[in-house]
Amino acid sequence: MSDYRAPPRSTGWLKRPFGRLYYEVTGQGPALLFAHGLGGNHLSWWQQVAHFAPTHTCVAFAHRGFAPSEPVAGGIDPADYAGDLAALIDHLKLEDVRLVGQSMGGWTMLEYALAQPERVKALVLSSTSGTLDRRGCDPSGGASYDAWLKDAEAKAADGARRGVHPAMGVKAAEREPARHLLYRSIDEMAGIADKEKLRAGLRRTATRTLADLEGFDVSTLMIAGGEDIVFPAFLAESIAAAMPRGEVQTIASSGHSPYFEQAAKFNELVSAFLARHG
Repeated sequence: MSDYRAPPRSTGWLKRPFGRLYYEVTGQGPALLFAHGLGGNHLSWWQQVAHFAPTHTCVAFAHRGFAPSEPVAGGIDPADYAGDLAALIDHLKLEDVRLVGQSMGGWTMLEYALAQPERVKALVLSSTSGTLDRRGCDPSGGASYDAWLKDAEAKAADGARRGVHPAMGVKAAEREPARHLLYRSIDEMAGIADKEKLRAGLRRTATRTLADLEGFDVSTLMIAGGEDIVFPAFLAESIAAAMPRGEVQTIASSGHSPYFEQAAKFNELVSAFLARHG
């Protein structure tokens, strides 16, 4: 008979000035926190939590305004994300942390790590430049970024006509229709009606330059998807190069959501990175 036991698990609510922030804690061991992107909530990390819970205390939360966290009167300001994370870490009495941020979650994780690097053992930024200005990270001075953006917008428009979520893309939806359906369902469950307003807020708060990373002494892994039409994968190289302890890995056959589309490979990369640094 199997002696399998599910990892310990609890759920909770953190009171914040906007309302309540929802979180889940699964597993035991060093703290590993996950911040989701614009198309998700805490459920986005189902494949990572199941993988890492036997060895880590996994904390997944829904950003403010993303259900089941409560809505924000007047709309969401991404500048508040890092403060919510800091409050959650303090609430859970975590001494040091390992952070994983996907796309929009990069705003949360990078800003926290920049503010409190002494508390961060390792940082993973997936398909994101966080609060860095994207075009300013382009080694070509913006020419490569502009060309990528024109092509990406055309591909996103084609995908929209086919009913495909841009955070996965046509190729991923064709390969994994069930996974694409699950992604869309989680996105719809999160309940963000005005994404364009939130995207505008993300652009407004993405003002940092590579110079801000010169003294950033946190081991950081950049993960990019070779088929991404939301974040230009080539920027991961220049961002990692600007960090004293930056690394980069590209998953060629993935779109914008490698953690979701290619979870086994993503988990393998993160596991190896944490073994070296976390």
